[in-house]
Order: sequence, then structure tokens, then C-alpha cells
Amino acid sequence: MALAATYKVVLGSIAFAIFWVLAVFPAVPLLPIGRTGGSLLGAMLMVLFGIITPDEAYAAIDQPILGLLFGTMVISVYLERADMFKYLGKLLSWKSKGAKDLICRICLVSAISSAFFTNDTTCVILTEFVLKIARQHNLPPHPFLLALASSANIGSSATPIGNPQNLVIAVQSKISFGDFLVGVLPAMLVGVSVNALILIIMYWRLLSVHKDEEDGTGEIVGEDDVSSHRFSPATMSHISASNSMDHVQSSPNNMNGSLATHLDSLRNRVNSGDQLEIQRSACGSIDSNVKSSPTQFSEEKESKTEHWKNKMWKSCVYLVTIGMLVALLMGLNMSWTAIAASLALVVLDFKDAGPCLEKVSYPLLLFFCGMFITVEGFNRTGIPSTLWNFMEPHAKVDRVSGIAVLAVVILLLSNVASNVPTVLLLGGRVAASAAVISGSEEKKAWLILAWVSTVAGNLSLLGSAANLIVCEQARRAPHLGYTLSFWNHLKFGVPSTLIVTAIGLILIR
Repeated sequence: MALAATYKVVLGSIAFAIFWVLAVFPAVPLLPIGRTGGSLLGAMLMVLFGIITPDEAYAAIDQPILGLLFGTMVISVYLERADMFKYLGKLLSWKSKGAKDLICRICLVSAISSAFFTNDTTCVILTEFVLKIARQHNLPPHPFLLALASSANIGSSATPIGNPQNLVIAVQSKISFGDFLVGVLPAMLVGVSVNALILIIMYWRLLSVHKDEEDGTGEIVGEDDVSSHRFSPATMSHISASNSMDHVQSSPNNMNGSLATHLDSLRNRVNSGDQLEIQRSACGSIDSNVKSSPTQFSEEKESKTEHWKNKMWKSCVYLVTIGMLVALLMGLNMSWTAIAASLALVVLDFKDAGPCLEKVSYPLLLFFCGMFITVEGFNRTGIPSTLWNFMEPHAKVDRVSGIAVLAVVILLLSNVASNVPTVLLLGGRVAASAAVISGSEEKKAWLILAWVSTVAGNLSLLGSAANLIVCEQARRAPHLGYTLSFWNHLKFGVPSTLIVTAIGLILIR
């Protein structure tokens, strides 16, 4: 595609630059409107500047991706209500054999959970639990937070529903869920193992000493407190810009802490169940010698009935989720499968769905709408095509040097422009270039794009939303606050990203 008219190139670049700045720095002082606002502003400017027409803007919105994203978020909400993530958290501390064993567990649980419930959701839910486990064993939180964030990113690469960029790739490439999983799973499993090994080697001495050498002010957490931890709803939402700017001023290492606009709501604890158990225990101890009245017997019977109803409901949630994964593996339409599963859970709940649907991150869906339009407008300027025409001869996927060049381009662009815009800008071009060679090379090109753009998030603290969620959740955890600095993350992120990416490229099928 040739360059558009000069005025379109200039105005389109301005609109895309505004979108990019607000996507990477959502609390920039000159225009602190956040990622969603920046995305919608970029889209509106593309239409106002005449880069694309209103009808073309609507057509640019990829509805199957929005449907798939909505469905997986609703399912995550119901899985949280069914205590799925609570059980995952307990698995981390069950019969733990020390700090190094805990690192391996966090990497494994985080990776598997992210593959099926998204990396952002996993990090939102497990961060505070990991902090509590580290404090309980009087260990430095730093290695464990890195294990959670980095493994969540690596694990999410294995499936189309693991992260937003994979959703885009799966829909655009039409690669089935099963083929996607088989193609990336070996790289993911080896990548997570290597990532855990790097963490253990880098922090061997720190993990061998049962003392928090980095922050001696941490509170030691008891076993009861860890086991009673209640998780927060997974809404995949973003930190408010105002809170982010306060944090930027107090700690420049966390300048992008405005990741989620509703993070406070994510941390609400559901304590009513625990309080009820305490009240029942107290009543039992006081009245243990008193003969139960008919009324008390009736209440106990009703309580048992409610208990079994709750058990049945949880079982139904798990069965529906498993059924959805089976349907995806069978090659059914991913978007409609996720929506059908989410609506099945709404019906089975047999209650007003409003409270659960309110926990869906609608700002994220709007961000995607604006981003689709903005990226389409930028493509119409001809700039991406011109740059790709220059790079294409050096980035062929049928030779090692070409794969290396392509991986470096994706790695850098994912950290500069973020991974989802990178996939939208490069996806079609990389696939078309590979399709000239063969159909199998086209599929390989899409999977390489998925792998590298996802693992690239581990390079720096600003590389992915999951990193920023872990950083912000850890910093704001009540009585457990810990700041994961930019440089501490970078010291681990650079070697881990380069090694894991290189190993994965060899294993991509």
C-alpha cells in the first residue's frame, strides 16, 4: 500500500501518537484521561481528520473479539464466586517444602491459570495471596511477585483466551483452539520451567535465608490468615489515573501504575461467609449443653439444604467451564462458545445477573473498540506498509535469521507500542508474507507473533498489564505493602525474556 496524501499521513500520525502516548502513559499530566479515553479520542480524531469514514470506523471494530473477551470475563466472575481461584491459592501453600518449591508452584499455578482465565485475571486474584504466603514464611516478596507476573505472561501465550493479543490472532488467523494450543504449549511449558530456573538461580542466596533482606518492616502472617483469604472479583479493569499520578510523584519507578480504573473494587473481600461461620461457632460453644428446639432443628435443616445447593451450583459452574473448553478444542466458534457458556452460568445462577455483569470491565471493551478504529486509520496512512516493505526481505520465517529479525522487531515494538497494537499492525502483513512460502509457514508466523508479543511483556515493568497489576496490587495491599521497582524488574526481565523467547522460537510448531 502506497503512502496516502501528505495531510492524511500527518494528521493520522498525530491521532495515532495521541493514542500511543495515552496507552503507554495513561496519566500523562497534559491529558490525564486514561487508556480508554485515549483510545476513543484517537478513534474520533481519525474520523474527524477524514482518515477513515464513520462507516469504515464501525466496520473496523472486530465484534467476534469483543464477544470472546466479554464471555471470558463473565465466566471468570462466576468462577471466582465458585471459589475456583481460592482453591488455586491454597494449592500454593499446601505441603510447601521451602522457598524454591514455592517459586516453582507459583510459576506453574500462575501459568496454567493464565492460559485459561487470562493473565490479568490471575494477577489480580493471586497477588495478595502470594504476598501473604511470602510474609508467612518470612521470605522476601520480590522473587515471588516476579514469578507470578512473568509466569502469567508466559502461560497466557498457550491459548487464544490467555490474553487479548492472542484473541486477536486467533480470530484473524482462524487457527482453531486445539491447533493453537498444540502449537504453543511445548514452548510455554519449557518457557515456564526455564523462567522458574532463572528466578531460583538469580535469587538463590536470598531464597536460602529465611529473612526479608529487602524490607524488614513486613508483617508476619499466620496460617489462619492465609487460609481465610478471600479473593476479589476478576474484572480485568484499570487503575484510576489520579491514583496513578499520586504514585508517580512518590515513586518514579512505578510511573505507569494507572493500569486499572476500578482496582479498589477488585480488592473487596467477601467476608460474610466467614462471619457467619464465626457466629455459628460462638453459638455452638455457648449453647452446647442446651437441647435444640424445633425451630433450631428447622434452621439447621435449611442450612444443610443451602449447603448442598451451593455445592451443586459450584459443580455446575465447573462443568460448564469444562464444557466450554471441550467445545473450543472441538473447533466450535470461540466467540459464541464463550458467550453461550457465560449465559448458561447466568441462567444456572437463577438470580438477577446485574451484580455479576457489573464486574465485567466495560472500559476494556471500549478501549478495544477505539483501538481497532485508531489502528485501522493508521494503516490507511500507508506508514505501516511502507515500513514493513523495508523489513520484509529480512524477516522471512523460513530461515533462522529471518525469524530472529522478526522476533526482535516484535519484541521492541511490543514494548514501545504495546502488544495488542503490535499484533494489529503486524499480524496481517507477517502472515501474508509467510503465506507466499506455504500455508504451514503462515500458521507458524501467527504463532511466532503470539509467542514473542506475549513473552515480550516480561522485558520491563511497563511491558504488560499483568506486570503493572502485580506492582500496584502489591504496593496497595493492606499491612503487606511492597514496592516492586522498575529496575529490580528489569534486572530479571531482560535475561528471562531473551532466553525464554529464544527457546520458545525453537519449539513453536
